[in-house]
Amino acid sequence: MASILLASASQRRYDWLCSFLTDGESKIESRPLISPEPTPSNRLDVRVQTEDTCIAKANAAASEMAISGASHDLIIVADTLVEDPEDPLVAMGKPRDVVAATAMLLRLSGRRHRVWSSTALLWPPESDREGTEVLHGGWSADIWTESAIVEFADLSTDTLADLILSDSWVGKAGAYDLAGEARANANLVEGHEVTVLGFAPAAIDALLVALN
Repeated sequence: MASILLASASQRRYDWLCSFLTDGESKIESRPLISPEPTPSNRLDVRVQTEDTCIAKANAAASEMAISGASHDLIIVADTLVEDPEDPLVAMGKPRDVVAATAMLLRLSGRRHRVWSSTALLWPPESDREGTEVLHGGWSADIWTESAIVEFADLSTDTLADLILSDSWVGKAGAYDLAGEARANANLVEGHEVTVLGFAPAAIDALLVALN
């Protein structure tokens, strides 16, 4: 049985991964990185910001594994950012508070926007696989970055209030959860839903290959 660590604080990513890998051949554990989450660097393409953050998380995960001595067959790290509908160099990450969440939802209301997800599969030093990114302590990683487009309906005052009061924005890039409260107000118009939920689809395909 493969031991997989999802190094993420996202319950949505963990739930999705568990529902996807239902063959009983994988043991999935989830816990956040100890290292602080990198802050996106505006004025770069959001794709680049997302991938850079994912690479930083991969390096942090490898370092933490080397220090702790924990053993896993595979580690998954991921990052998701929402591209500002008016500026492709501005990323919307996780809102800090209600004010930031409200501002993000107002900016997305009635518009289309692009969502970027970057996912890394980390291979341990003793693995027969070697990723393209060399990490700390003999770990290596392969990284994929993909996007999808989501369209929001015009949010009424009542709908906006409901989304904010539901706390569904907490911990979500762009302040919304496409598989949660925002589903009634947002539609996927291009790409794969899993991209919006937090994983690059090509990484999931590679994961299946690695597990078979």
